[in-house]
Amino acid sequence: MARVLVTGASGFLASHIVRQLLEAGEYMVRGTVRSLSNEKKVGPLKKLKPENAKYDLELVEADLTNKDSWTEAVKDCTYVLHVASPFPAENPRDEMEVIRPAVEGTKNVLDACAKTKGAVKRVVVTGSVVAIYAGRFGEGNVFTEEDWAAEEGVNPYEKSKAKAEKAAWELVKNLQDDEKFELVVINPGYILGPVLKGTACTSMEFHRRLLNREDPMVPKICLPICDVRDTAKAHISALTAPSAPGNRYVIVTDCMWVTDIAKVLSEEFKPLGYNVPTWAFPSFGLKIVSWFDASVKAMIPFLDHELKLDNSKIKADLGYQPTDLKKSIIDMAYNLIDSGFIKKTPQYEEAMKKNG
Repeated sequence: MARVLVTGASGFLASHIVRQLLEAGEYMVRGTVRSLSNEKKVGPLKKLKPENAKYDLELVEADLTNKDSWTEAVKDCTYVLHVASPFPAENPRDEMEVIRPAVEGTKNVLDACAKTKGAVKRVVVTGSVVAIYAGRFGEGNVFTEEDWAAEEGVNPYEKSKAKAEKAAWELVKNLQDDEKFELVVINPGYILGPVLKGTACTSMEFHRRLLNREDPMVPKICLPICDVRDTAKAHISALTAPSAPGNRYVIVTDCMWVTDIAKVLSEEFKPLGYNVPTWAFPSFGLKIVSWFDASVKAMIPFLDHELKLDNSKIKADLGYQPTDLKKSIIDMAYNLIDSGFIKKTPQYEEAMKKNG
């Protein structure tokens, strides 16, 4: 039975990967956390194991910037899923707070894999579509895996994902023959879907703000969306797919304006007491708000730009079958309400009682 390492196991996407691996029962699963004593993170992970699972989830401590911690983490592993990377809700004052752990962490994990001298056969790295299109909105292209983000005019997170992925490809390219392993990169869009217990994520921010009506209107931003369950499945498929090594994959269901996301939520949740804003915020007004709100400031470069990405490659190579966007949006909303991230309204509680 091969062992798979999942880095940053308590994260939004990584926790879904861990659960799917345990449910399939085809691998022994090891996950990394920064601290085994953090019961808030570790406790929910231990509960991901289904009753009929062949093996328990093994957890080990490792930190992205601690190079030595990865030697033990990858020991006896056949496959590595490197998912961990910073995803801030707003731009930090110092961009290196995001870039350094993303790039150094990727190098540290891959270096440790190389030192196993062939024991690790394949590594799947979680990239991002921002490493493909960031800084290039005005070009009007349908972006594919052949594209790379611009060097200038991108935010710290976008820069961190592009630099980390390039570092991964460069590292693998320069390995000695006895150190080589196969590399695959999955580049997800904005990930939506149910959040597993004990995890929180930046991806929930749009839902939280919309359902809580923290803003009177919504920004005119086009998001490339994928479902967390589909994205986890794609990572697992990439572990053994014959055509995957040496490739990067765009994983996006479709691109959708935030105004349309808001309309989906309003249609479903207005009868349940949630007053979701659906009007588009005038872009000039949003720019004024950004002077006082750092999270809004991070949106400004994306305003009014339509986005198109081609997902045909992942469909062909990994059998990707995307979940309907409306389902991803609605499932996440119900999940966030039931998990306590969004307050339940009296109408919601009454409806849930009637529906059992």
